Amino acid sequence: MTDLVTRFAPSPTGHLHLGHAHSALFGWTAARRGNGRFLLRIEDIDPNRCRPEFERDLIEDLAWLGLSWDGPVRRQSDHLDEYRAALARLREVGVVYPCFCTRKDIAAEIARAGAAPHGPDGPLYPGTCRHLPEAIRAARIAAGEGWAMRLDVAEAMRRTGPLRWHDRAKGWQAATPEQLGDVVLARKDTPTSYHLSVTLDDHLQGVTLVTRGEDLFFATHTHRLLQELLGFEPPDYHHHGLLRNAAGERLAKRDRAQSLRSLRAEGVEPQAVRALAGFPD
Repeated sequence: MTDLVTRFAPSPTGHLHLGHAHSALFGWTAARRGNGRFLLRIEDIDPNRCRPEFERDLIEDLAWLGLSWDGPVRRQSDHLDEYRAALARLREVGVVYPCFCTRKDIAAEIARAGAAPHGPDGPLYPGTCRHLPEAIRAARIAAGEGWAMRLDVAEAMRRTGPLRWHDRAKGWQAATPEQLGDVVLARKDTPTSYHLSVTLDDHLQGVTLVTRGEDLFFATHTHRLLQELLGFEPPDYHHHGLLRNAAGERLAKRDRAQSLRSLRAEGVEPQAVRALAGFPD
């Protein structure tokens, strides 16, 4: 039987709130109850938003909450060459292409298209650069234009055939990565995106059960496709519910949800915070 390995992978772009506590405790509890291992990973690929002080604080907050992890912390910024290598493999397979569109270009193209395809997060990228001749792509890159490397989902699915993945709450799912369209896998100044790095990290760290919020449910369809293209064995998944505020909105850093750090400063005990996060002792 495969050893159980879970993980918590926050981004150090702000302080942890109760929603993060719920997610961390969910994975930690699953590992401890299953006599498995719980890993901590820092997803810090965005140098413009990630801060060392936030990383320091979140590690302190997790320890204060009573969580411990197994082995060293993996920081994505220490492994950029690994993401470059994975992207190179996908280029060799022929399932990625450079996109030169700005957000403004994409919005204008969607407006011109009228009834543009929509995914769970809104209109999908319309594929403007998907069929550019290779010579034009090379010339624009050589000229120093900005670009994003996108996954050609249709071509990738043609190569892999039908796929499925397993969610412990919802059962077997037919993989439908077309719901998110041709997602970005890297940019000119950043050699990876969330989709590529999380897929590679979970494989390299031997994660067997990915526990994360239901807001990432549709992303898993894309990750399953990337796993197949890269030759990775897929893990199990468990997408848990999200903590919400009084208005029914999910807790988020951008909305300044009350942080664990502020609760600590107010003298709230760890046991009480765990209970607020849905994990009473």
